[in-house]
Amino acid sequence: MPENNRQWILVKRPEGPLTDDCFELRESAVPSPRAGEFVVRNEVLSCDPTQRAWIEIDTYLPKIPLGDVVRGAAAGKVVASQHPDFAVGDAVQGGFGWQDYCVTDGKGPLGALKLPPGVPFETALSLFGITGLTAYFGMVDVAGVKAGDTVVVSGAAGSTGSLASQIAKNLGAKVIGIAGGAKKKAWLTSDLKLDAAIDYKSEDVAARLKALAPKGLSVYFDNVGGTILEAALDNLAIGARIALCGAIAGYDDHSKAHGPANYTNLIIYRATMRGFLVLDFLDRAMEAVGRLMQWSGEGKLVNAVDVAQGLEQTPKAFRNLFTGGNLGKQLVRIA
Repeated sequence: MPENNRQWILVKRPEGPLTDDCFELRESAVPSPRAGEFVVRNEVLSCDPTQRAWIEIDTYLPKIPLGDVVRGAAAGKVVASQHPDFAVGDAVQGGFGWQDYCVTDGKGPLGALKLPPGVPFETALSLFGITGLTAYFGMVDVAGVKAGDTVVVSGAAGSTGSLASQIAKNLGAKVIGIAGGAKKKAWLTSDLKLDAAIDYKSEDVAARLKALAPKGLSVYFDNVGGTILEAALDNLAIGARIALCGAIAGYDDHSKAHGPANYTNLIIYRATMRGFLVLDFLDRAMEAVGRLMQWSGEGKLVNAVDVAQGLEQTPKAFRNLFTGGNLGKQLVRIA
């Protein structure tokens, strides 16, 4: 093993959008495991919008302390172990952070999970990871999508949105995706086979929703919040279900983090709006993985990944989530 462990350390809370000086790349000694621990050599890191909240505020997890490694999911191989359930050579994923090596006992909310043989790390962190599980349970349980529904997904060219859109299609719904830019709009209909797409950067979202869904939305799967959430609330069908997965529009620009002024439409249309965390469904993870694997094997799921090369690129890759610079799941391959 190398003599040093490169680590991205959180050194400053952001004041507005993330900047390079919030992070510092440092080196420390490669850790050694104690009894009940094992060491993972990370190979692929996951960039997820929820990390933006962890950097700044307490959420369902406490904020990352200044001076600590940036918290995040990663996948790699066990290189040293004093843990009875994890052996050298095991492929694993878990909350190993933005670093080359992590020493862990495998516990905690992000834990550690052994990967089946042959599953690429990129797939483990996207389709079969938190992203895929969030999309699955958000559509199947929270939104309760069924055949004949008209479903709209915001952030539809992102990691969770792209999978959620396709899951809704596989459940028999008409699906409209919202994304930013002509390239992403075209990708949603040509590659993901959605019924329609809206470019929020060049089109009037509210007007397009009314044109594409004249009878209203059965389901809105929200990844962005803000004005697009309001546009969806203005075009509901009676009994509509709204699944609140994220509000990325306001994560890096708090001026866009306002609540919907038209929430009373929920009363008029007898609609429901429910927030959820995938952590509440982890005891059913294998159910989701099995169905996702089936759809993937049948060619009914495109698992798009956007992979940056090199640990040093991690902060830049992470910022792509808030500038629209990625297509699908944003990952970083270390080696």
